[in-house]
Amino acid sequence: MYIPLQKTCRQITIPILCLLFFFFFKLPAAKEPDKTKLSVLYPPETLRQILLQRDKWHPYPTLAERDFWNSLPEETRRANIELAEKTLGKDWPALPAALYLEFARIGNRRNYEDPYFERRDRLENLVIAECIEGKGRFLDEIVNGLWTIMEETSWVIPAHIGAQKAGVGLPDPDEPVVDLFSAETVSLLAWTDYLVGPELDKVSPLVRKRIKEEATERVLVPCLERDDFWWMGFKGDHINNWNPWCNSNWLTAVLLLEDNEEKRLGAVAKIFRSLDLFTGSYHPDGGCDEGPSYWGVAGGALFDCLELALSATGGKVDIYGDPLIQNIGRYIYRANISEDYYIDFADAPGKVHIADDLVYRYGKRIGDSDLMGLGAYAAQKRMKRESLVIGSLGRRLPALLNLNELKTTRAFQPLLRDVWLDGIQVMAARSVQGSPKGLYVAAKGGHNAESHNHNDVGNFIVYVDGSPALVDAGVGTYTRKTFSDQRYEIWTMQSAYHNLPTINGVMQKDGRQYAAKNVMYKSGNSFAELSLDIAGAYPENAGVKSWNRTVHLERGKEVRLTESFTLSKIDGDLYLSLLTPCSVKLEKVGEITLKEVNPVAQGFTLKIFYNSQKLSPELETIALDDPRLKSAWGDSLIRIVLRAGKAHPASDTWNLRLVQER
Repeated sequence: MYIPLQKTCRQITIPILCLLFFFFFKLPAAKEPDKTKLSVLYPPETLRQILLQRDKWHPYPTLAERDFWNSLPEETRRANIELAEKTLGKDWPALPAALYLEFARIGNRRNYEDPYFERRDRLENLVIAECIEGKGRFLDEIVNGLWTIMEETSWVIPAHIGAQKAGVGLPDPDEPVVDLFSAETVSLLAWTDYLVGPELDKVSPLVRKRIKEEATERVLVPCLERDDFWWMGFKGDHINNWNPWCNSNWLTAVLLLEDNEEKRLGAVAKIFRSLDLFTGSYHPDGGCDEGPSYWGVAGGALFDCLELALSATGGKVDIYGDPLIQNIGRYIYRANISEDYYIDFADAPGKVHIADDLVYRYGKRIGDSDLMGLGAYAAQKRMKRESLVIGSLGRRLPALLNLNELKTTRAFQPLLRDVWLDGIQVMAARSVQGSPKGLYVAAKGGHNAESHNHNDVGNFIVYVDGSPALVDAGVGTYTRKTFSDQRYEIWTMQSAYHNLPTINGVMQKDGRQYAAKNVMYKSGNSFAELSLDIAGAYPENAGVKSWNRTVHLERGKEVRLTESFTLSKIDGDLYLSLLTPCSVKLEKVGEITLKEVNPVAQGFTLKIFYNSQKLSPELETIALDDPRLKSAWGDSLIRIVLRAGKAHPASDTWNLRLVQER
């Protein structure tokens, strides 16, 4: 019998480049949480009594338990087997030293990461295929993959190796550091050992021996003995998705591979203390300032940890009743606009593909039908396209267990009428609850040192009938520049390429002190509104005393933008930028027409009315060659620049009305 890990483990197959953290962003140091958390509820002496021993913990069916694997739907079995068959007999991609050095030399991440992740994805697919088929046909190739990965000098990707004393460049094998993907790798090896271990012994008893040795040396010992990995949070470092993401993979490997029960207990207790720092860094609203694409490896990875702990203690470690844990889960549907469009503030792409099974199970665990509905909606939509369950082994296994349940659960997108996350100062509102029809607006306050920050205090977006009208471009493919002191040279990170003013030719500045003031949110049956002073987001040389912005949705009618400002000087360009994927026409003075570019059906038309005595429009086409940006917006975006005249007053008010044409 196996003890169902009714909730997932570890990893994610998030777009492989959508990961990394800002070593140079100095967020406020996380403090020990005041409220009761895992390490307080379940200290070592309690864990000693409730943690199942390694040989007693059986979270999922292994290859030998044929009833489960044989019971999977035929289309699922066939799709997974065919995926693995495509790689049989093919060479495993090479990872030479010169390729590793490309990050240090030219700032390129992708050339190394693509084959690196291909190795791991291929091994995962082979393991699942062997479990499904159970004939030994994939075993040699599994061993090839394991041996290839274990031969790597380091499991740390080049963009993260700077954590070693030797700095950026080639990895030092004498100093194993633990990053996101060394942690993911050890989890992959641990699940492989768990699922097909006895069959590996038939190929060679040295395979599992080496898995244990490499896992211990590269991850288990460093994580247990060192407190200075910044993601742990023990040295007062800032906390972000790295904490639960690394911890979920470390926890997986510890529970599955560590046969010294004292070390196993010590590691779990340490992971609990580290996770407490992550949850302690959150506001009670559960808002993820890293954006919805990172939620899967922030709140979603926390859920992985909680599920592992729940299963490995026979259900005794359970904090799902905590309102914060529940709100962390709910964030993902609170950020949903319609279909795959999510509020893409911070480093998020325009479209997000959620970990549907995880979202469903999170909702089920906390008793939230909206979260369950969103997960089922995304899962059923995916199942219409393909019969594969893609992702890390720790997430694929529960997804396979839940296949039938996901197919039959009522599927829907909650599409909340109103959202206000006061911790991260994000609001969203739509015309009608539960429907994408009509106008949708989201806006933010906050500060310019958020995790995965863009200089975007006061930014807002507008969607019409669930489709983008005024947008946040999101983030392109990561390079060395993305996480360096040159970050804000990238146009997608600059306030001038968000829906924001540029004041005396000056854009917003990065740093915690550059923040919104006087943030006020209110809503009612007929309206929703966010008002704030964004002057503090600009440096002193912008010469702005106050810039009061109000974003107002009149449900079923219009969006109104009001800009009331006072400047201390007038010595540079003053203009408002608006970014759109739509076609733009300037046919009438005081009016801008946006039309949705939709090759299938007639799209929406949105009119923007402005005071032509104060502002004059200019258009700039931004060609997109980055694959992440193109996948969301197509070949280009258009930047509308509403420019004030050179003789504009030092104090003034601008009013814009955005009206959907019926």
